[in-house]
Amino acid sequence: MNLAMLVVVLYFVGAMIAFSILSRRQKERNLRDIPAFYRLQGALELAVEDGTRLHVAIGRSDITSPQSAAALAGLSMLRRIATVASESDNPPVATAGDGVLAILAQDTLRAAYQQLGLFGAFENDLGRVTGLTPFSYAAGTIHLVRDEEVSANLLAGSFGIEAALIANAGERRQILTLAGSDTLTGQAVLFATAHEPLIGEELFAGAAYLGAGPLHDASLHAQDLARWLVAAGLVAGALFGLFLGFLT
Repeated sequence: MNLAMLVVVLYFVGAMIAFSILSRRQKERNLRDIPAFYRLQGALELAVEDGTRLHVAIGRSDITSPQSAAALAGLSMLRRIATVASESDNPPVATAGDGVLAILAQDTLRAAYQQLGLFGAFENDLGRVTGLTPFSYAAGTIHLVRDEEVSANLLAGSFGIEAALIANAGERRQILTLAGSDTLTGQAVLFATAHEPLIGEELFAGAAYLGAGPLHDASLHAQDLARWLVAAGLVAGALFGLFLGFLT
């Protein structure tokens, strides 16, 4: 098992390095179309223009658990959003259902402000804990969406059925809700309630589509290549098994 994990890690490191080198020689970014992120970019530009704010919900996962990967993807998108929209009259706000995630959200926003030379304008309440249980988290987030001039919702983290309440709050305000979760329950309810649901690994592609850097692009290409290799291996295994069946 450890050998298999080592092979996977070495593959991704090697593939990401190779794709990042190749991307420097190309003038255009070759990413497959995910319309949800184009709508998010439009909502981000609109929020800056009309003085509204974007809300980024990063869920309530334990940072030491496997579910933290979804929250880290949300934090990567939060960093890019904050870099673009921090100078707005109503800068982006992040909510979490875990104290450690809220601290990470504050640190992410603080770094974006510092990068822009706006550290004096940073406020800690831009990263908030709105509840420590699923439904208290949803209840606190609904209040924020309803009362704080939010023009778009981004849910990127680990969510369950409580995500439907947050998405419904955006629907009542008639604002864009783009959402993804790493749980099957969360994906199911968000597919039915969000304007732009993110399915499967699309959640982890957000930072690349928001322009986080060449390594993020390279990681997407490495994932796509891995999917093709797995598919080719399955087909080859099936054909091999069929061939052996004919021989016997």
